[in-house]
Amino acid sequence: MTGAMYAAIAGMKTHMNKLSVIGNNIANVNTNGYKTQRTVFRDALYTMYSSGSDGTATVGGKNPAQIGYGSQVASIDLNMTTSNFAPGNPMDCMLYGDGFFLVGDKDVANVIDPSNPSSFKSLTLTRVGDFQFGPDGYLVDGNGSTVYGFLTVGTDLDGKPIVSDQLVPIRLPRVEKVAVNTDTGEILENFDPDNPPADVEWEYRTVVRYPVVAKDDQGVPVSGSDLLDENVTSSRLEDYWPVDDTGAKVGDTNPLAFAQIDSITIDRASGQITATLKDTDEQISIGFLAVGNVTNPNGVSHAGESYYNCGAGAGDLQVSMLGGIGGTLKTVGGGTLEHVNGSLAPVDANGDPVDLSDKAIIGSAGTTKLYTGGLETSNVDLATEISEMITTQRGYQANTRIVTVTDSMLEELVNMKR
Repeated sequence: MTGAMYAAIAGMKTHMNKLSVIGNNIANVNTNGYKTQRTVFRDALYTMYSSGSDGTATVGGKNPAQIGYGSQVASIDLNMTTSNFAPGNPMDCMLYGDGFFLVGDKDVANVIDPSNPSSFKSLTLTRVGDFQFGPDGYLVDGNGSTVYGFLTVGTDLDGKPIVSDQLVPIRLPRVEKVAVNTDTGEILENFDPDNPPADVEWEYRTVVRYPVVAKDDQGVPVSGSDLLDENVTSSRLEDYWPVDDTGAKVGDTNPLAFAQIDSITIDRASGQITATLKDTDEQISIGFLAVGNVTNPNGVSHAGESYYNCGAGAGDLQVSMLGGIGGTLKTVGGGTLEHVNGSLAPVDANGDPVDLSDKAIIGSAGTTKLYTGGLETSNVDLATEISEMITTQRGYQANTRIVTVTDSMLEELVNMKR
């Protein structure tokens, strides 16, 4: 008789767990980017009351008889379907379709290894694109986590962006006031304002100093169209920092400020971030948003604060660029973007780059689209959740009745002695 009580207690526990999930869903009905969870029950253990038989030539068969001991929570699943668009700030972003924005601490970029695609999982995933440039020049979300992507490191002779294949936190380029020849526009190197070159008309202008991904033998950064030379060797990306005649950095802290910008736009087709310099009204390309695609989107794990981790059950994490734009952009050395951090790939004994896994290829994000100027709403269906709450309450109530009835029967059994 106590078996019925234990089965009912198991049923009460599972219904309480389901109610906790329902309560969390309802609590997040207005949480941007929230994905509904559902609880799936399965029956639990069984004991064999009597075994079955297949029968013989003279007698028929018999079905097995089993007694069950309640239910259990089999899984708590995520519903990762895209929800609705809620208009907001100009820099807000929403992904329509599979995929996540990639965020993390600034130093996560140092552990991303093109020969080990599992290192990509060090980044955190999110569906909430409440982005803005912080006071330190980095693109961050509402929680202050830096947003990862691919930075513009220069422009070619036609003014088109040259983009690094290194997955790094997106940040603004630096700017520097330099003396230029007003006739040719060339920068006057080693300029001394107290002793300017004779017969040269000059003036100070603000120039953009993009992040550095290559240096010459003297430690001087390679810039502009020179980055497209096939003999240029990439180094780990870093912010531009003025150097002296010996190639040493000037000062203990970077003397150059981040660019002051306005009119920031994010291209919906490619995820390219562009802006206008306040000093010169020049339009610059800052970089491109990266999108993470996992093998099983429903298998990601909650990390809290609208973040997810690509852990066990989610499969591989592929880094992509919207619209497959990576295959059309020029990168250091004159090629196009192929592998994440491919320019930093280790070399073999002969000094040749090792072959990288297909898992490190920069993907196209498939049919995923980017919408700007708003965020994704919660995909909680309140009517469904309230209906589930009612049925869960009734299920819990019925299980409590089993406990009550079992207790009454046990009481009658004990009272037989009277």
